[in-house]
Amino acid sequence: MFVNLKIDEIAPNPDQPRKFFDEARHEELTASIKENGLLQPVVVRPVEGEKAPYMLIAGERRWRACKAAGLETLPVKVIEGATDEEAYVLSIAENVNRQDMTIMEEAGAYADLKAAGWVPAKIAKQFGKTETHITWRLGLLTLRPEVAEMVEKGQIKNNLAWHIAQLNPANQMVAAMRYVRGDFDSEAEAQHFANGLKTMEQQTSLTGETAPTADEDEKRKKAKAKAKDGLGKAEDVLLPLLEDLAAKKPEDLAVILGDDLARHMRVVARLYAKVQLVRNLLSKANGIQQAMAEDFNKKAVEVQRGAVAKKAEAAAKPAPAKPAPAKPVAAKPETKPASGPRSTARKAAPKPAPRKPAVRTATASKIPAKKATAEDAKATAEK
Repeated sequence: MFVNLKIDEIAPNPDQPRKFFDEARHEELTASIKENGLLQPVVVRPVEGEKAPYMLIAGERRWRACKAAGLETLPVKVIEGATDEEAYVLSIAENVNRQDMTIMEEAGAYADLKAAGWVPAKIAKQFGKTETHITWRLGLLTLRPEVAEMVEKGQIKNNLAWHIAQLNPANQMVAAMRYVRGDFDSEAEAQHFANGLKTMEQQTSLTGETAPTADEDEKRKKAKAKAKDGLGKAEDVLLPLLEDLAAKKPEDLAVILGDDLARHMRVVARLYAKVQLVRNLLSKANGIQQAMAEDFNKKAVEVQRGAVAKKAEAAAKPAPAKPAPAKPVAAKPETKPASGPRSTARKAAPKPAPRKPAVRTATASKIPAKKATAEDAKATAEK
């Protein structure tokens, strides 16, 4: 049923699948509602135990614009008895085909239904999509937040986003940044590069498990020479011919080719199909080659970092203590020198000077000087 409700009686759905509301479009809708009023009612359902008696199912952008326009009441369609799941499905149905609903919002909505037990086939049938469409959208949920934000902003297109989502988080950032930076001439080249990175992730090494045999190596060399020779002939012969034909006017070709025109058209059509096929293959090969170089550089950096880390770890470890050299054992003297103060004094005392021999005269006696002097004195007294 349709009724008029006060804006304050309606609350937004916290599980609304749509999270992003463009500010410019919001202002345009607000101006339109101020001028013409709300032309399409919002959809609500009654709820119990909440501050507002009604909750939005569809039309949150219109409800926001009505509030910004200063409306106090607005027309609504009330759906009685809708469960949370039914209300959510209706909300997705209202938004899923809108141009301004982002691809990540759509993917998140499908993921919520899948978590509730819906299989991709049922989701596809409910919203008029193919099962592949649903599967691709669900595959985007493995994107790391930084890359998902690039997708939200439209910096990365939907198809490329799916290819990037198949990579590990580190390679997702590599592919996304190179694309946003403008390293590729087309989205297809970026996809081939992402696929090449995926191939590198699935391989254990760049060169495979074993080196090629001599026969395999010889076959590769012959295949390379043949391809190089063939492409060289195409460049020297076919390309100038096509350039010459492209420079002529249609009326001139009609006369020049005459009855063979239809046959030449079929030949050129086959040639065009083959050229498109080969171009696509070469683009894929180029993507794999770039991915191999990226993978090699990354592994080289990892090896270098490992070497630096080991060197720093070795430098941080304390050097092992060297054993102290053995002291040489001094030879013991044969006689132990005396010790103590007496010895010290003996060493310090000077040696006595040698005595000078006494000078003898002709009358000198061998008797000591003191005794000779006494006898002389007695003889003198008797006299």
